[in-house]
Amino acid sequence: MHNRSLARELSLISLGLITDKGDFKLNKIQIEEIFESALDSLINHCREELDDCESELEKASQNILDSELQEGVDSSYANVREELKKSLKKIETVMNTLSITLEFPKLIVSSRQIDIREDVNERIATIINNLKSIDSDIDQAMEGWRLKRLPRLDRDILRLAYVDINFLSTPLAVACDEAVNLANKYSDLQGRKFINGVLRRLQTI
Repeated sequence: MHNRSLARELSLISLGLITDKGDFKLNKIQIEEIFESALDSLINHCREELDDCESELEKASQNILDSELQEGVDSSYANVREELKKSLKKIETVMNTLSITLEFPKLIVSSRQIDIREDVNERIATIINNLKSIDSDIDQAMEGWRLKRLPRLDRDILRLAYVDINFLSTPLAVACDEAVNLANKYSDLQGRKFINGVLRRLQTI
């Protein structure tokens, strides 16, 4: 996982820890405290994902065993193998995230990792300081909807994408891809579809 991708994810988790009353007001120390809590949340999330992966692997292994015991019956080895591959792929992704995250507190003080903390702080501060204008511009891309009607998580994903595009000079395609990745990981199917649609319209504003 690249540093900027990790920073976006930590920013999303951090925003979720802030009470959304339409007017964020936080100082630098409060943002730092929220960042630390977000880091803990990400570690716990990875651990939960690993537990899920373990259950999936056990299920796949049992299916393989059951298929092997069914003599003379057409077994679904192909489906079982696909299930096992998906589980292994998921474990690989989570392990990569967990590896980076668990080392993060120790490495954050080094010069090559401090950029992640600064990146998260900048994203959160930018949203806090420009919340009304950001939400207003996103509302223009909602086509009959209002941003405040979306689940908090989906609102924050769109806000982060807006900051990437309009404040951090992130290439449009990269900003949208990163937002979609966050939606795929944290939002539901309806949220993912809606975020995709808003992102497409947001590009024309």
